[in-house]
Amino acid sequence: MLHGYGSTILDGAWLTLTLALTSMAVAIVLGLLGAAFRLSPIKWLALLGETYATVIRGIPDLVLILLIFYGGQDLVNRVAPLLGHDEYIDINPFVAGVFTMGFIFGAYLSETFRGAFMAIPKGQAEAGMAYGMSGPRVFFRILVPQMIRFAIPGFTNNWLVLTKATALISLVGLQDMMFKAKSAADATREPFTFYLAVAALYLVLTSVSLLALRFLEKRYSVGSKAAEL
Repeated sequence: MLHGYGSTILDGAWLTLTLALTSMAVAIVLGLLGAAFRLSPIKWLALLGETYATVIRGIPDLVLILLIFYGGQDLVNRVAPLLGHDEYIDINPFVAGVFTMGFIFGAYLSETFRGAFMAIPKGQAEAGMAYGMSGPRVFFRILVPQMIRFAIPGFTNNWLVLTKATALISLVGLQDMMFKAKSAADATREPFTFYLAVAALYLVLTSVSLLALRFLEKRYSVGSKAAEL
């Protein structure tokens, strides 16, 4: 049915999953930093975090991917000679894809995390401080576990969107399953067959992710409704 390209597309699917997971790890770090900046009482930090979230969320993902990939590569090759490196530097598409997707979705997650932290009653942190806990212990022992519960629904949505958006990275040369499906479609002149196979793989990936994240949401919500009552 796939004319021998099935294993090739599955290899691309594994690369797509790796790209999505690694990009999300970068996005989580940037999202937490962005949320911390936006909630900071220091005005210039709050402004920096707000600018990051507003600008990135206001530009289409495809434009940002092309801008960061080609613009970043051009910048690196302009700076390299100043540091004594005369050879042309070709940025690895996977590395570029990870940091580009992470940078983009870090802005979206900063909004998710900011809202989650704001949903936690202020008395929680005050109670921890009253018991003599340090600031970092209050943050990691009291605030973060509760923040995760509030953030999971928004995180789930961002993960699903990021997973599907990885298809755009094929435009900068990453040989993910979208890239390999296009190559197979061009070779066999059967685009519907291969794009349908890729659509099915994306559907499987997002469906399994949705089930896992819903299970996680239920686990973090255990006892919360009773406590609210």
